[in-house]
Amino acid sequence: MKTITNPARKSKIPSAFNLFDTVPEDLLQFGHGQQFDARKAASFLSLKNADVGRISSVAPKSVRYDQNMPEAVKTKLEEIAGTVNLVAKQFDGDPHKTVTWFKASNPLLGDVSPRDMIRLGRYDQLRRFIIHAMVEQTQAK
Repeated sequence: MKTITNPARKSKIPSAFNLFDTVPEDLLQFGHGQQFDARKAASFLSLKNADVGRISSVAPKSVRYDQNMPEAVKTKLEEIAGTVNLVAKQFDGDPHKTVTWFKASNPLLGDVSPRDMIRLGRYDQLRRFIIHAMVEQTQAK
């Protein structure tokens, strides 16, 4: 398979893995932009206000899901929702399999669930792990 070099990381990425593959179809109906439903995204992973506050760096009492929602909350939950949809794509959009994957302890993640990685502030590490797995899957095809 033909590869390209990512100049930022000096790593090889299969050319079949498109830069735009990281913005998946909205399989779980969280919405995008103005239609994004932050409450639905948080609820899907059973994230409490304390979790959302921690991962978005706002006080838990400031977490809300109306027109006065802090921009940091919306931004972080939109990022997470995109990653959840990337995983959902691997399960043909099945929400039950997707949420089960996020809540199950994963030996490749040190026996921590992906949901707990998000809750504990390790979202970026999880996202890189998921993207790496997608690249490997693309290379195997």
